Amino acid sequence: MACLSAIIKWVLPILVALYGVYYWQFIASRRYFTSDVVLDGKTVIVTGANSGIGRVTALDLAKRGARVILACRNLQKAEDVAKDIKSSTGNSEVVVRHLDLSSLQSVREFAQQIIETEDRLDILINNAGVAAAAMKAGAVTKDNFDFVFGTNHFGHFLLTNLLLDLLKKSALKRVVTVSSLAHERAPQPNMTREDPSVANFLYPHLENYPLSKLANVLFARELARREKASGLISTSLHPGAIFTPIWKTIVDHRSPIRGVMYYMFSPLMWMLFIDETAGAQTTLHCALDESVAEFSGKYFDNCAEYEPSTFAQDDELAKELWTVSCEATGLKC
Repeated sequence: MACLSAIIKWVLPILVALYGVYYWQFIASRRYFTSDVVLDGKTVIVTGANSGIGRVTALDLAKRGARVILACRNLQKAEDVAKDIKSSTGNSEVVVRHLDLSSLQSVREFAQQIIETEDRLDILINNAGVAAAAMKAGAVTKDNFDFVFGTNHFGHFLLTNLLLDLLKKSALKRVVTVSSLAHERAPQPNMTREDPSVANFLYPHLENYPLSKLANVLFARELARREKASGLISTSLHPGAIFTPIWKTIVDHRSPIRGVMYYMFSPLMWMLFIDETAGAQTTLHCALDESVAEFSGKYFDNCAEYEPSTFAQDDELAKELWTVSCEATGLKC
């Protein structure tokens, strides 16, 4: 009893105080995009819009009057989300299109459909992504790339380039690529291509989540440099540490025991991570804030420019990645 009394008297107040500091610094300090920007007559594509911050982003854009295209792999989930968005916003211009970023053929088919059916594209939000922990070891895309890197980078790289002409003839001309603070853990990329007849991956060293997120930042930077004259604005961002359903996907994939652990630790994750609404705010800032036009090529966190890793600021590395990505996706660059 004496020990319990001491914990209640001394330890608990200290933990509460420490959490108060943490909450104030990392959660309460999150900025929200509060501008009343109206998007009537504008068209936006959000990849991975059927859950998480993609869903919140699509909902916000629909509220502003945009025609929002949910580009998703799971059509049923996407249709359900589209129905909910239409119901809550009164905006009937919310449509679903199939896009599997792990397949270059799917990316090409999606882009062709958009080009044939849409007369404009003002904003492209490269939001979709997969985590290595949610995949089986050695998983590859249909094109023989590491599944995580192929989906997170090569898929979005091809998608953006195929839609570039449509973007450039529209009003806002913005490409927003969701990266992660995890890019800071990535080593310098080894972009050596292997013989597909003898290697597991075409690019065996491009194979993890931090590298894919570094590639996102480098891609956004190089796109901005290449399109400076056209007026296209390209940015990348860290959305924050978010409590989303992806955590359940990760632990359930690993083992039933970890699935139980997810439910055990959910209250703690809820306390330490920001919610999906807060996580979508930097995406919205990059997509809609007028001031961002002055920061094309930059990386953002918490609705403000933020300095990325040293590798992420390497222009020569960005150019090399662009060349490799053109070769990998079959683009003529």
